[in-house]
Amino acid sequence: MLTGPQFLAANVAAVRARIEAVTRAAGRPAGSVTLIGVSKGQPAALVAAARDAGVTEFGENYVQEALAKVAAVPRAGLTWHFIGQLQANKTRVVAEQFDWVHTVDRLKIAERLSAQRPFHGPPLQVCLQVRLEDEPGKGGVPADELPALARAVAALPRLALRGLMCVPPASDELAVQRGYFSRLRELAAGLGRQGVVLDALSMGMSADLEAAVLEGATHVRIGTALFGPRRTNEPKD
Repeated sequence: MLTGPQFLAANVAAVRARIEAVTRAAGRPAGSVTLIGVSKGQPAALVAAARDAGVTEFGENYVQEALAKVAAVPRAGLTWHFIGQLQANKTRVVAEQFDWVHTVDRLKIAERLSAQRPFHGPPLQVCLQVRLEDEPGKGGVPADELPALARAVAALPRLALRGLMCVPPASDELAVQRGYFSRLRELAAGLGRQGVVLDALSMGMSADLEAAVLEGATHVRIGTALFGPRRTNEPKD
């Protein structure tokens, strides 16, 4: 894979080709998977190059780093997704500056985001992050606590609960990857049977997007395959 602004168009085309191929293999409609370019650790110039190559959705993990790019890259036509672990003291700026948050895993965070979302804009689109395995350092609500959290978040006035998100343990085996993503899909289906209807599954990254799409991903979060390794040392929070 080539990196640098001059190669972004080729990288974007290659990733889209992967998505389109597996979407067809899964028998899913064309365009049913949204590509989120994960620009964590990348300079604003690469975000602008990706935008020029047709990427319109960008994901960021760290608040301060993200805000510099949101300010530097013209916002028109772009959607910004917060995909990192969110501290309570950062909820206001995320509620004000982002369109989606994929990592809600506590009611306190959801309540703060709802209270701090500006009333002149649309509701903040959110996904609940689910912890599929007990991995130290990873966020996510345990599966047995998910229904109660989903019902509470769905009732908040300035949030729109859209779906579930996961970051499963790394594996090179397609069957293992699919197993984790299948569990998330089944959890979403279970919530639907309880009256919490969702339409988004945020799952799949550069190494496992095929497994994710086969199991129903609607949003894939792709960093390395688009941008290459992390380049900058911007402040994280």
